[in-house]
Amino acid sequence: MFKGFQKDLHEWFDENKRNLPWRHTSDPYIIWISEVILQQTTVDQGLDYFNRFVDNFKNVFELAAAKEQDVLKLWQGLGYYSRARNMYQTAGIIVREYKGVFPENHEQLIRLKGIGPYTAAAILSFAFNKPYPVVDGNVMRVVSRLFGITEPINTTLGIKAIKEKTHLIFDKKNPAAFNQAIMEFGALHCKVTNPLCDDCFAKKTCISFNQKIQNLLPVKTPKNINRQRFFLYVIPLIRKESEVYTFIKKRDKKDIWYNLYDFILFESDNEIKPHKIFKTNDFLNTFKSNLNKKNIIHTSKTNIHKLTHQTINTNFIVLETPDFELDSPYIKIKFSEINNYPVPKLIENIVTKLGSADPMDFRTADPNLMGLFHP
Repeated sequence: MFKGFQKDLHEWFDENKRNLPWRHTSDPYIIWISEVILQQTTVDQGLDYFNRFVDNFKNVFELAAAKEQDVLKLWQGLGYYSRARNMYQTAGIIVREYKGVFPENHEQLIRLKGIGPYTAAAILSFAFNKPYPVVDGNVMRVVSRLFGITEPINTTLGIKAIKEKTHLIFDKKNPAAFNQAIMEFGALHCKVTNPLCDDCFAKKTCISFNQKIQNLLPVKTPKNINRQRFFLYVIPLIRKESEVYTFIKKRDKKDIWYNLYDFILFESDNEIKPHKIFKTNDFLNTFKSNLNKKNIIHTSKTNIHKLTHQTINTNFIVLETPDFELDSPYIKIKFSEINNYPVPKLIENIVTKLGSADPMDFRTADPNLMGLFHP
């Protein structure tokens, strides 16, 4: 049965595989970059990021020599920024401790930051053709359906069952080809919804198909309820001659968006009413000036930004203000230069809406903002 599955899978892959750039190399650096980007990211979303990343940092030496801020800027919009920070730090370790040569040892690889069992197996199999099965979400789905595994795949028992069954079908003689094939099969054929079961080479032996439970697998235990956070961003706009200035701050606490930049932020455990912020001690202590409601250009409606384990409920206040100064860690920059800094997607969106050329004139520049802002 298992050799037949391997043969049929390889034939399916030869006919259906996508032409992806990381499939044309055994360079462990390129494979590593692709695998890190594709964690929590679809191929369609990640492909452009991959191309830009390897265009800017062609090898591990260039990545290690870069500035973290430039790495995060290229990553902007992908989310899960710890992936980029870990990758940057690991590049430095590979250059310093391994002279730029990726370890071919599993234990050495998984000790590197951001490289767990999955990524290590991908590097070892794709770059060095070593017999390590790669078990990502696509593989979990295929294996759970093929063997009818009903244990939740995000539990210890479920993961153990998936790994045991994966080893039964794994092609040790052709590990790289097998891993690529089964991952692609899960992505294109044994899909999350509406799997193509009627046109599947494995349907005679697939337990879930024969029991008509394929759409119920894999099983996952419910996630914890997301944490609700409430952000109010204040964006002061200071016109000095022909330039518009604002303040930004680097997020230096171990929280979401670590080492990215955002505007002046007030956070609460409950909803923040934008027009009431002017009377709070936090606002008065931050600005130490006579800013008030008269300075408001616009306030936004609440924007919902969903992350894996938390939801960010955000409002923006845009103020036209006389010139003033703020103490460190705030830095004053030209608004037109904000795109030089790595920022969260939430901030990127508002900057785009405001328009970096002259944000005070944004309403005439983009009439669609009427739906986002109100007086």
